[in-house]
Formats: sequence, C-alpha cells, structure tokens
Amino acid sequence: MHETFIKPMHPEGIRFVAIFAVITLILFWAWEPLGWIGVGLTVWCYYFFRDPKRSVPQRDGLIVSPADGIISLIEPAAPPPELGLGDVPLTRVSVFMSVFNCHVNRAPIAGTLETMVYRPGKFLNASLDKASEDNERNSLLLRLADGRALPVVQIAGLVARRIVPFAKEGQQLATGERFGLIRFGSRLDVYLPDGVEPLVALGQTMVAGETVMADLAASEPRRMARSE
Repeated sequence: MHETFIKPMHPEGIRFVAIFAVITLILFWAWEPLGWIGVGLTVWCYYFFRDPKRSVPQRDGLIVSPADGIISLIEPAAPPPELGLGDVPLTRVSVFMSVFNCHVNRAPIAGTLETMVYRPGKFLNASLDKASEDNERNSLLLRLADGRALPVVQIAGLVARRIVPFAKEGQQLATGERFGLIRFGSRLDVYLPDGVEPLVALGQTMVAGETVMADLAASEPRRMARSE
C-alpha cells in the first residue's frame, strides 16, 4: 500500500520540490487559501519527478516503451538528419507525455549508445507532427547487438524547457535502463528498424520499461485496436 501512493523521486526533482515548498510557505504567510493551492502544486511537482520501479521484460528482441504516456503518432518518417542515417522513412512511433506522466525515460532495448546529438529549437505542442522537426530535441542512436540501428528522440514540448540526459556516448544500455528525463511535458519518438511492425496502436497507454512496443523476432502484421 505504501508503494502504491508514495513513489521514489528522482534526484533531479529535489530542488524543484524545495522551490515549490518555499513558495508555498510564502503563500501561507500571505493568505492561507493560496497556501493550500501551493500544497497541491508541491505534491504535483513531487509526483512529476517520481521514478517508480518497473518490471522490464527480459527476452531478447523486445522493444519496450521508452516513456509513460499515450501513443500519439504511428507513421513513416526519416530519422533526424543529425544521426546520419539517411532520408529513407522508417516507422516512427511517438509517445506523448502529459504533465501528469512520469518523465523518466528508459532504453527501449539493449544496445550501445553510439551517438547522442542535442539540437535547440522551438517549444510547440509535443503532440503535433511538426514538433519532431521544429522543437528542441535530443537524438540518440542505439546500436543493437545484431548491428541494426534504433533511433530514439527526446522532444521538448509546450511546457518543457529542459532535456536532461543521464547516459553518455559509448555507454552500453540495458533494456529499461534510465537514460534521461524531460521536464514538464514532452514526447519520445522511436524509429523501428526496417521491416519491424509496431505492436501498439494509436491512443494506447504506455508504461516505460514495461509495455512492449515491437518485437524484432515477430512476423505478425501491425496491431490494430478499437476504442471503448
């Protein structure tokens, strides 16, 4: 029961919670009703930076979601040019994170972080297609054991103002390992290798490090779903 409501917080959030708490004390001093609003915002800030444990699937070939959120786009698109993979479209699966989602990002599959390139940009609504090209982003290239490339892109959103990487180029990442965080609303794009179909559908809720997004060994067609 304790773990259901009290989640561990990532250290990146400590100073933000402290700032919210100080502001809350000032609001209580100024006018008590404002102080209670501050309490609510402080609790929200704590939960924004929550970093819960996840049960990561261990079978080789599984690609898991790198983020909590909703599948907002599934479409063909060329990977970011800074990764040097050419302009041949791959299936891009986008996970949109609202300000209420956990924002710790996890590696979708085991591999070597071969390239990581940060590019400044705008702060459009991350659910929009053009956010992939115009918004601030951090592009990562995971090199898998079989030699294939898996691009993963952190995209800042309308409220987000900071992409925080935890990993470094040359680092070996395990499936589900934490590699970064985006503060306050954003999106993660995964570009599936050629011939790999997504096993998720638009509108599906994703859990970082747990929900299977695709399977390198699967041959089934793209998964469809219905809303109920």
